[in-house]
Amino acid sequence: MRPAVALSLALCLCAGAAAAESEFDDALTVLADSTIRGWAAKPEVLSAIRAQNAKTSTLNEDEILALDRQWRHETVSGGPLIDAVLSSPLSRNLSELKSAGRGRFTEIFVTDIRGLNVAQSDVTSDYWQGDEAKWQVPHDTLGIHIGDVEFDESAQSYQSQISLPVLEHGEFIGALTVGVDLEQLAAAY
Repeated sequence: MRPAVALSLALCLCAGAAAAESEFDDALTVLADSTIRGWAAKPEVLSAIRAQNAKTSTLNEDEILALDRQWRHETVSGGPLIDAVLSSPLSRNLSELKSAGRGRFTEIFVTDIRGLNVAQSDVTSDYWQGDEAKWQVPHDTLGIHIGDVEFDESAQSYQSQISLPVLEHGEFIGALTVGVDLEQLAAAY
């Protein structure tokens, strides 16, 4: 990591979330508007979410929590739920978008109207995102959510997540979340 970027990130983390927000929000918002918003409107994203929304519309809270527990178990041992999500055409497309970003994106995933994973470039730690701000803010406000700056141990980099609502005819049907490597972002701006 370049010394200036490392120092800026360290100062932001030491000063708290408000400083981190002011340091990177503008660049993350530009990235969301210039690139990521277009992904959320792709026909294949809308189609995959529509199909899953039809399947998950009758799930109750206990069933959603059971699926989330199954997913968490499968992150350790593998299994059919994760395999089904990762093998979807949209997951392959998201993996290609991540690769095309040349390290700028750490993960990309799409959730449905309930906050359940539809597709993803990489396995997430849980299946149900509906209890997290990255899904709740786009759902509740139809606006962008920019997550806190966090150190990603596996990537050895600082990152933030951008989440956007996926809209069809102006109605929320799901969300798209992209992890962004902040060193890569800083180098681009």
